[in-house]
Amino acid sequence: MADLATLSQYMRRNGQTMAEQPAMRMKYLGIWNTYNWTDYNEQVCEFAAGLSTLGFKREDKLGIIGNNMPQLYWAQMAAQSLGGTAVPLYQDSIAKELAFVLRHSDAKVIVAEDQEQVDKILSIRDELPNLEHLIYCYDRGMTDYDVDILLSYKAVQTAGQTLNSADAGFIDGEIDKGTSSDIALMCYTSGTTGNPKGVMLSHYNLLSVAEIFIASEGIRADDDFLSYLPMAWVGDTAYGPVISMLIGATCNCPEGPSTVMRDLRELGPTGIIAPPAIWEGMLSNLQLRGADATPLKRWVFSYFTGVARQIEDLKAEGKPVPGGLSFASAIGEYVVYGPIRDQLGLRRARWCYSGGAPMGPDTFRFFRGLKINLKQGYGMTEVGGLVTLQPDDEASSDTVGRPAPGIDVRVVDDGEVQIKCAGVFAGYYQEDAKTAEVMTDDGWYRTGDAGVLNENGHLVIIDRAKDVGKLADGTPYAPQFIELKMKFSPFVSEVVSFGDGHPFISAMVAIDFDTVGKWAEGKGLPYTNYMDLSQKPEVVGLIGDEVRKINQGLPEVSQIKRFLLLSKDLDADDNEITRTRKLRRGFIAEKYGPVIEAFYGGQNEVALSLAVTFEDGTEEHIDSRMTIQDAA
Repeated sequence: MADLATLSQYMRRNGQTMAEQPAMRMKYLGIWNTYNWTDYNEQVCEFAAGLSTLGFKREDKLGIIGNNMPQLYWAQMAAQSLGGTAVPLYQDSIAKELAFVLRHSDAKVIVAEDQEQVDKILSIRDELPNLEHLIYCYDRGMTDYDVDILLSYKAVQTAGQTLNSADAGFIDGEIDKGTSSDIALMCYTSGTTGNPKGVMLSHYNLLSVAEIFIASEGIRADDDFLSYLPMAWVGDTAYGPVISMLIGATCNCPEGPSTVMRDLRELGPTGIIAPPAIWEGMLSNLQLRGADATPLKRWVFSYFTGVARQIEDLKAEGKPVPGGLSFASAIGEYVVYGPIRDQLGLRRARWCYSGGAPMGPDTFRFFRGLKINLKQGYGMTEVGGLVTLQPDDEASSDTVGRPAPGIDVRVVDDGEVQIKCAGVFAGYYQEDAKTAEVMTDDGWYRTGDAGVLNENGHLVIIDRAKDVGKLADGTPYAPQFIELKMKFSPFVSEVVSFGDGHPFISAMVAIDFDTVGKWAEGKGLPYTNYMDLSQKPEVVGLIGDEVRKINQGLPEVSQIKRFLLLSKDLDADDNEITRTRKLRRGFIAEKYGPVIEAFYGGQNEVALSLAVTFEDGTEEHIDSRMTIQDAA
């Protein structure tokens, strides 16, 4: 990293050496607005100086909440330029979740996107003793507030401009004080088993990981990335702003969450990282559009995606591809594969990664068959978001790739995967005991994941070590394997399977409301809401057919024997899943205890009163009666 040690020092370098090169774009009112590196530096330096006038100093914490937008990224960099730490939060968090993170992190200043986020913060102000200033970016709806801690983003920048005019070298001096060991980012874990923990990542951690990824994937200064993932997820920072600082690549912010897919098509990024849920959503949409097409188009889509699937299956088995299939694939490139890549906005993409959770093999092979260079990676917040990568010619649904250069991976006797690298975090904030629990005496990070290194040096993740169990007869049971197979269906949103200590496997299924709703409309089937739709006998039969299809490809012992359709989707607001859509299995097992008892007690229906949580933290209960089905 030469003589540059912090992100802000790289930013300043880019302003000097890449002044006119685009650093960031933001789509607003249908127009892409471009900010070059000169603009980027000016915006950051003005806001940093403004923060300084508010008393923000080294080691202070800056909370950030909102959708991806330049002002929030500039605020993050401004805090780091002053030697402080950025603490991004999930924008869809309810007030109770925000209260814990902001209180625990000792956030002194918070930058919020708009009135919605401001209202959430103000509702918990009494729980935040360290909060001194709340800064909002958008003025809409903010004129009638009379709150002493409220400031506009523009007002802070104006104060910064005044300070910079009086002391032109102030910000440069602050940036020069930065060291590689300064904590740049504090990302909070998902909290699948308890309260989230604040993962402290230094500039050295983030820059080291980014350098590895840049070298491995050949990132260039003219690359374009879509910054659409939650800023609170380490992947957004590690594979966006940090890479941008190092190499000069451009980060592009969509107009909003509802326009992401459209903006993706317009931008055509050169690389993209998305969690499996995004790829599954794309797949469901393609399958649905294929089913709704004219008979001829439906046949063409089905035939050529079938050809692609056959080729990917042969490649996975190490078998040669017959000439006939290769010829059909060449035709498919013009009539199906290329047009689909265009529709998805992936025509220019040299690489695409799935990360954050396992991806089902069927979904993986579907996109590979479309000649999209989709690969699986593996990482976690505590190691800066990167552990393994898949070379282009070794992409596989069975592994998460080889340990990236400079990253050591070992699997200990009990099957746990452990990591040692420059990206290993500085510790959990105010949690020394928990930090010690996840670190070995010889400096390896304990991931808590069960895995193996295969004969080719690729890492295979089986499941979370604590989630792997055994059926009553001793057969090993990994719940994620069953759940991923089920989620290949476009009609399924989430699945929770049970089997540990039981004689067979059962599953709770949450339908995909949009996809099943369109299916119902096509059948002339009326419904009023999610609960009504999910419990329709016709819908139960539809999902039953999907379960049977999945079971046909599974060994007898791994097949789902009983299932039911949930009367509501699993929701992060209800603590059933995390903000990154990981199952909170312990909480689910407790909340849906009567369902588990009914599965294995031979009952055919179960009644539940389920709590539904709203954004302000209030709860309502809905009563439902769900029918349990035996799978053929």
